[in-house]
Amino acid sequence: MSKTAFLFPGQGAQKCGMGKSFYDSDSDSRAVFDMASDVLHMDMAALCFEENDRLNLTEYTQPAMVTTGIAMLKAVGKTGLRADVCAGLSLGEYEALCLTGVFSAEDAVLTVRERGKLMAEAVPAGVGGMAAVLGTEAKLIEDTIREIPEVWIANYNCPGQIVISGRREAVQKASEALREAGAKRVIPLNVSGPFHSGMLSGAGEKLAAYLEHVSFSDPSFPYVANYTGEYVTRASEARELLVKQVSGSVRFEQSIRTMIADGVDRFVEIGPGKTLTGFVKKIDRSLSVINIETMEDLSKL
Repeated sequence: MSKTAFLFPGQGAQKCGMGKSFYDSDSDSRAVFDMASDVLHMDMAALCFEENDRLNLTEYTQPAMVTTGIAMLKAVGKTGLRADVCAGLSLGEYEALCLTGVFSAEDAVLTVRERGKLMAEAVPAGVGGMAAVLGTEAKLIEDTIREIPEVWIANYNCPGQIVISGRREAVQKASEALREAGAKRVIPLNVSGPFHSGMLSGAGEKLAAYLEHVSFSDPSFPYVANYTGEYVTRASEARELLVKQVSGSVRFEQSIRTMIADGVDRFVEIGPGKTLTGFVKKIDRSLSVINIETMEDLSKL
């Protein structure tokens, strides 16, 4: 039996104008932006649609992305297109949790605003770094960095693309070691912090305290968690994994393979850009992959 998965991109996919066609065309989508503006005390439409410097700052990027994704879902739901399972890349997991009813849209945007602040405050600017390792087997990367303190694997994105993260000097040392070990390319990333590394464990602990005051429900249908790459079916597990996700590896490739093994053969990326669409195609080119970024994309369905 054919199954459909919804996927939601993470931080880095944001762009000026994201979600505007939904805001302009669908009253329920517009209501999501209005809700986020009210609970966060900021003009979310201006943040997402007008050129500004804040959109790329973590504490603003995160609520902007999640607001946009949830707003898009309002319009997608009216087409009759339904997900059997869902997942998100890092920040995108919050949209998956909202879709499955684990928490409300209001709690989603409030939580990621807090998450963004905690992550931005955890490590001073310039102390951490990240790098993409291309064309290299995961085991070689894992073996190479094992003896280098303060560097971790942040993302298992797809075959041939893994991201490392940690203290800037450690990432540079690991990059040199990986090149010597035979890595095809190692590219430093222009990021504001060492995301999904042990350096953010303190931010995870503070997020855990915040989440104690957020109401969680069991998901109405399964989603796949970044931290494990496996299905989650209980609220208690969802809460625990969101904390671990802050400083743990994002197992996106493993998540996709879990869904494929469960019979998922159509993946729908909802949000700005086509990053996840590209990852899925590299994992298995035989899969049906759809990207929804604008109302025009949605109308083509």
